[in-house]
Amino acid sequence: MINDFGQIALISIISHLVFIALSWWALQAIRLEKLLRPNHVFQARLLYILLAIFIGSSVSNFFLDYLQWSQQLPMILQ
Repeated sequence: MINDFGQIALISIISHLVFIALSWWALQAIRLEKLLRPNHVFQARLLYILLAIFIGSSVSNFFLDYLQWSQQLPMILQ
């Protein structure tokens, strides 16, 4: 039972990191610089990081929920 928690934790950490990295990569295609004030480079970078974390975590949570639900679905037939 404890081993299962360790595996779930590892999958969750890897999933979050992968989706945050994918979100960061996808955000690079958007030119947010035109919406931000000039000479606010630090704030722009922080905004990119926070957006990547928010989007990546949301997608990862959806993915992990879907994975958990698909594993529980066979229990409906028992």
